[in-house]
Amino acid sequence: MDAINASATAVQERLANTLHGVVSEAEALLKTAQHGGSEQFAAARDQLEARVRRARSELADLEDSALRKARRAVRATDRAVQDHPYTTAGLLAGVGLLIGVLIARR
Repeated sequence: MDAINASATAVQERLANTLHGVVSEAEALLKTAQHGGSEQFAAARDQLEARVRRARSELADLEDSALRKARRAVRATDRAVQDHPYTTAGLLAGVGLLIGVLIARR
């Protein structure tokens, strides 16, 4: 479980850094548009577009990675339920009872 949390944190940090970079590039583009000529503006725009393409690519990679991990988790859960059906049924009955008691207290 700790490995999953560490992986999720790393992904969040990487995504935050990428988005921060895109925002910085956009700010630089706006400053260039205010102060510079059309050549500087075009160069800044090209850099921003490249950065956005990289961010999109990273986001797609992160999405693929998350889907793979989710599928693995689903398979592992399915295997555990099939290997221990009575334990799973008992656990679910206990959780249902607990939820029922908590709802009845309201």
